[in-house]
Amino acid sequence: MTMSETLGGQPQWALPDEDATRALAVRVARALDEGMVFYLYGPLGAGKTSFARALLTALGVGERVKSPTYSLIEGYVARGRPAWHLDLYRIADPGELEWLGLDALSDPAALVLVEWPERGVGALPAADLEWHLVYAGDGRHARAHALTARGERLLEQLNWTKFDGV
Repeated sequence: MTMSETLGGQPQWALPDEDATRALAVRVARALDEGMVFYLYGPLGAGKTSFARALLTALGVGERVKSPTYSLIEGYVARGRPAWHLDLYRIADPGELEWLGLDALSDPAALVLVEWPERGVGALPAADLEWHLVYAGDGRHARAHALTARGERLLEQLNWTKFDGV
């Protein structure tokens, strides 16, 4: 896993394989010390679920971390805090989310990971950080964009200018 800087100053990482994705998630877990809302963008198969699963595991979730593709939402406890993983791929309209009881997502101590957040506009808490995962040859490429002071703090804690390996 290697890191470089984009034109806009947003950190980005080359992720040649799933191990590199896991290593990035472990590094994020080490830097994460408060609640956070991550929006995970990318095409099918780009590594959103792999990143979320690796992050939750690195945060100490002891149970099997399941993909919420069919359940839409899975809840966990990570480092004594609530953690939620949502996959909104199957949502056609944000109004469909009303029956899920998403009020718990607004807990400032919670970690909220949302795949396909564009399908839940208006029903989700605002993102602190956007992660964009895309195909890059046989591997993947990840880019992070902070939207709040919490997101900025996390990127600073990642110390991404010296980000080679875990």
